[in-house]
Amino acid sequence: MPCQRHLFIGGEWVVPSGGDTFEVISPHTGQPVAEVSAPTHEDVDRAISLARTAFDEGPWPRLDPQERVAVVRELAERYRPRQEELAQLVTTEMGAPITFSRSAHARLPGAMIGAFADVAARHPWREVRAGAFGGEVMVHRAPVGVVAAIIPWNMPMFLTVAKLVPALLAGCAVVLKPSPETALDAYFTAELLTGLGLPPGLVSILPGDREIGRYLVSHPGVDKVSFTGSTAAGRQVAAACGSALRRVSLELGGKSAAVVLDDADPQAVAEGMTVAGLMNSGQACVAQTRVLLPRNRYREFADALASTVDSLPVGDPFDPSTRIGPMVSQRQQQRVQGYIDQGVREGARLLVGGPGLPEGIERGWYVRPTLFTDADNAMRIAQEEIFGPVLTLIPHDGDEEAIRLANATEYGLSGSIWSPDITRATAVAHRIRSGTLGINAAYSMDPAAPFGGIKASGIGREFGPEGLDGFLETTSLSIAPANDARRSSGSQHP
Repeated sequence: MPCQRHLFIGGEWVVPSGGDTFEVISPHTGQPVAEVSAPTHEDVDRAISLARTAFDEGPWPRLDPQERVAVVRELAERYRPRQEELAQLVTTEMGAPITFSRSAHARLPGAMIGAFADVAARHPWREVRAGAFGGEVMVHRAPVGVVAAIIPWNMPMFLTVAKLVPALLAGCAVVLKPSPETALDAYFTAELLTGLGLPPGLVSILPGDREIGRYLVSHPGVDKVSFTGSTAAGRQVAAACGSALRRVSLELGGKSAAVVLDDADPQAVAEGMTVAGLMNSGQACVAQTRVLLPRNRYREFADALASTVDSLPVGDPFDPSTRIGPMVSQRQQQRVQGYIDQGVREGARLLVGGPGLPEGIERGWYVRPTLFTDADNAMRIAQEEIFGPVLTLIPHDGDEEAIRLANATEYGLSGSIWSPDITRATAVAHRIRSGTLGINAAYSMDPAAPFGGIKASGIGREFGPEGLDGFLETTSLSIAPANDARRSSGSQHP
C-alpha cells in the first residue's frame, strides 16, 4: 500500500509537523489503498504564512496577466498526457465508474484549464471610462489576496481546477484543502505544479478533515474563502466569513427538478435521466433527482424510466460496462439507505430498487439504483439532497403546476426541461428559479459560462469571466484633467 509522508506546502514537499495519518479506502472493496499524512493547525499556519509572503511581497500578483496565462497554458500541457492516470486514481479513491472518470473526472478538467486561460487572456483587467463630472476614471481589477479553497470528494479534480486555476490567473495565492477521501488526486495535482515555475509559497495542498477546514476558514491570514460542499456546511462557512467580513463564494447543495412536459418522448427522457439524475452514481450536486411527469402520460414515462434504471449495470467501477458504482464511503452508503427507508415510511412506492445491496454484490459500499413513484413534493425524499442513485417521480397537471413544483424547494442549483418544443421549454426554463438549466439534457457545464446556484444552493459564480471576477477586487482611480490637477496642488502656473 503506498504511503505519502509529506505535505505540499508553499510549492515544496515538506515533513508535516505531526505524525498522524489517515487511510484512503477503496469504496469497491472497503480496503485501504493508500496512507497519507494528516495536516495539523501548524501546517495550515505555515501554508498561510508562505502564501501571505508570496502575495504581499512576491512577483505573481504584479505580473502582466498574460504572463500568468502562459504559465497556466503550460499546466494544461502537463496535464494532457496524464489523464488516464488521473481517471484510474479517481476510480480507485472514490469509486466513480471508469468511463465517467475518463470523461468528467479527467478529460473535462483538462479542457477547463485551457478555457479558463482563454477567459483570462480576454479579460478587461484595466479600462478607462469617461467620468460623469468630467475627467476620466480608471477601473482596475486586482487579485483579492490569499484564497482558502475547500472542495468535497465527489468531483475532486474538476473542483480543484474550478478554484485553483482562476485564482492563479487572477494573481492570488492559494491554500487548497481537498477531502481526505480523495487525497490521491490531490497529490497528483501537487506533482503537476512542481517545477511549473510558480513562485515559492504561492500554492499549498492540504488534504484534511473538517476540523482543518474550519481552522482554515477562520484564519486571519485568509482574504477569501471559495467553498464547495453541503448547504449545512456552507452556512457555517458563511457565518465565519461574515463575522470577519471576509470575501466568500459558496457552491452548495441541490434538489433539482427535471421538468417533463407532455409532448416529450418517454424513452428520450429515460435515457437522458441516466445522466441528468444518476451521473457519478448520483453523487452530484447538479443531479436532477426530482422528475416531474405529466399526469396524463405518467404511466408511459414511469414505465420507460423503470425499465431503463433497472437495466443499468451496477458493480466493479473499473469495468467499462458499469454505470453505477459504489458510494464514496460506508457513511454515505448508510445515509442513502436511510433515505430509501424514509421514502418507504413516507408512503412512496418502490418502482425499482430499494433497501439492501444490489443483486450479486457482497462487499463494497453499494446501494441499489432506486426509483420512487406515488410521491409527493413535500416528502423528505423530494426535498432533501440524498446524493445517491435515487430518483423520485412526481406528477403534475400542466406547465404552471410543473413550474410551481420545481420552485417549491429551498434549493436552486440546476434543472432541466424536456420537450421537442424549444420555445415552450425555454419559456418554462425562464420561470424556474435556478442558476443553471438544460433543455432536453442535463445542464452542460461550459467553462465559458457562469455556474452556481441561488437560494440555499449558494452565493457567487464559478467559470467564465464571472468566475474570474470572484477572485478579483475592483478599484477605481479618478483622473482629474491636467489644469484641475495643477490648481488642486497649489500651482501658480497659468
